Amino acid sequence: MYSLLLAVIYLIFISLGLPDSLLGSGWPTMQVAFGVPSSYAGYVSMSISFMTIISALLSPRMIRHFHTKWIVIVSIFLTIMGLIGFSISTSYLMLFIFVIPYGLGAGAIDASVNHYVANNYSGSVMNFLHCFYGVGAVISPNIMALALSQARWNEGYRWTAYIQIGILIVCIISLPLWKRNESGAEGETEAGAGIREAIKVPGVILTLIAFFAYCSGEATCFLWTSSYFAGVKEELSEGMIASFGSLIFGGLMLGRLISGFVSNRLGDRLLIRIGIAVELAGILMVMLPIKNWVPAAIGFVIIGTGMGPVYPAIQHMAPENFGKRYSAAVIGLQMASAYVGSTFMPMVFGNLQQHIGIGIMPFYLLIFAVLNISMLERTYVVLKSRKA
Repeated sequence: MYSLLLAVIYLIFISLGLPDSLLGSGWPTMQVAFGVPSSYAGYVSMSISFMTIISALLSPRMIRHFHTKWIVIVSIFLTIMGLIGFSISTSYLMLFIFVIPYGLGAGAIDASVNHYVANNYSGSVMNFLHCFYGVGAVISPNIMALALSQARWNEGYRWTAYIQIGILIVCIISLPLWKRNESGAEGETEAGAGIREAIKVPGVILTLIAFFAYCSGEATCFLWTSSYFAGVKEELSEGMIASFGSLIFGGLMLGRLISGFVSNRLGDRLLIRIGIAVELAGILMVMLPIKNWVPAAIGFVIIGTGMGPVYPAIQHMAPENFGKRYSAAVIGLQMASAYVGSTFMPMVFGNLQQHIGIGIMPFYLLIFAVLNISMLERTYVVLKSRKA
């Protein structure tokens, strides 16, 4: 039962990763089809993230009132609606109708399953969980690349929706597997603190800023990596440019896979420090003034590898740092803060690159990597003084 439930949870995170990289990999072609500037991808991404913020902020209340399994079922159904909606969109404005289910589904899954795993499983499981998010996020740019070579961008969304339908069926069949752990988790969340109470706990706001910084850099990579290669590197085909959207996700998957094997031994804090050091090395590699696309491609994989352990480690630390009473609310706040970064910072970058040039991307990423580690280190100091 334990192993089967864990397999289903991993599959759920594959489904969470599938929609996230489609817009970035398909946008160079979509913008031409819709006849809009390249920066307009930021408005779509911002709208998706805004809906995700809403569902993340509502997640502590949903966790208190509903089983995690039902939150997952409804959320996957919403993302399927969003994907199919994107696939039938014939104009840029139509996309904004379907960002609503697209974003609402993602935030609810992310917060509820992260809380469930943080309270019931080890740091190793948490890293493997987010590794499977990377599996989904690596698959979908390649689906989009295949769609662009064989059909149109619309099919990339439609084919991804079909995969999500298959995952939804598996989740429905597996509903009885959740009974064993769900009762224990419910008892903890019913007595849990709310958002207003949790935000006053020392160190929480610092982790929110760190999460904002992390997801600002991550989401910028998700959305603009393909466009970076289209704008900076020459003589690349549309399909090849679209496939570059999977570089950051491949790195994330690799980083989380490695972390899954070593996290219980190294601990969350050391993993984060090592991860951000690797991320900085990748950013410096992308900065190299070399015309060939290979060093930059390797650099983005290294950036993703470094980012890999940061997100799951911060969330896994929530019950330990702030107590189980606050963990659901803290994780919900972290998700909301993360998606504030995902909402606004790719859009800000879109406008900057339109005026300055997309070559500024690695410098933009550097700012958020430094902000991320500085806020986390400050958090550790606050927590230490609080315990003392």
